[in-house]
Amino acid sequence: MSIDWIFVAGVVTAVAAAARSTWSPCGLSMLSSITPFGERSRGHRYGVTAAWFVLGAAVGGLCLGSVSGVLALGVSALGLASTTVAVAIVIAAVAVAAAAADAGVVGDWLPIIRRQVDDGWLSSYRPWFYGAGFGWQIGVGVATYVMTAAVFLLIALAALTGQPLAALVLGGVFGLARGLTVLLTSRARTPQALRDLHRFLDRVGPTVRAVVIGVEIAVATVALAQQWLVAGIVMGAAAAALTVIWSVHRRIPESSVTGSAQVAEG
Repeated sequence: MSIDWIFVAGVVTAVAAAARSTWSPCGLSMLSSITPFGERSRGHRYGVTAAWFVLGAAVGGLCLGSVSGVLALGVSALGLASTTVAVAIVIAAVAVAAAAADAGVVGDWLPIIRRQVDDGWLSSYRPWFYGAGFGWQIGVGVATYVMTAAVFLLIALAALTGQPLAALVLGGVFGLARGLTVLLTSRARTPQALRDLHRFLDRVGPTVRAVVIGVEIAVATVALAQQWLVAGIVMGAAAAALTVIWSVHRRIPESSVTGSAQVAEG
């Protein structure tokens, strides 16, 4: 299996995982706390705080990538990266498990690591510190609420490249994408504008969730198609159909812990 393909799949998964993570309680809290009018009320500049947040998130992502890089070293040392059939099966298995978890097929075990950042930092520290500190915790991916199993799929893909540098880059992509979401509040200059933003997030949340599940299924399909074209396509189509049917049947709502309108108004 081409390492280049695994890297591309990792980039797509990183962006999808970062997007879905916006709906975590921490993500929504950041979108309620780091705003133009919020920073102005604290005597700070929004642009400066947001820049520190993005930088912190990028560094956090690189930390995640570093850990994945160590795993990639192990994969390379064991010669597993050259075992294309085994790599394809592992990627497909992890991707299908991630899709099942995100769709609720295996129970409502997401989100996990139910930890919030300490909002007391906002009144205790300088903007560079809480901006970068919040960003790092968000960007590292597993320090606060994990809203999607795509985060774990990303780690698996990064490790299975067998290339520490590729793994580092994938972590950085996730962290940067995660951090840039703070800019969604750049035009929320009034409390009403912020409430409107969170209502919009409530509306599009299920769609983003479905897209992430689609990405996970696509990763599984392409992984198998690298070795068994027909089997991969059939498996992907069946997995997609079953996931959609199950989700429609259950009509799983967004978790109550991610009520963004409540966060905005709270």
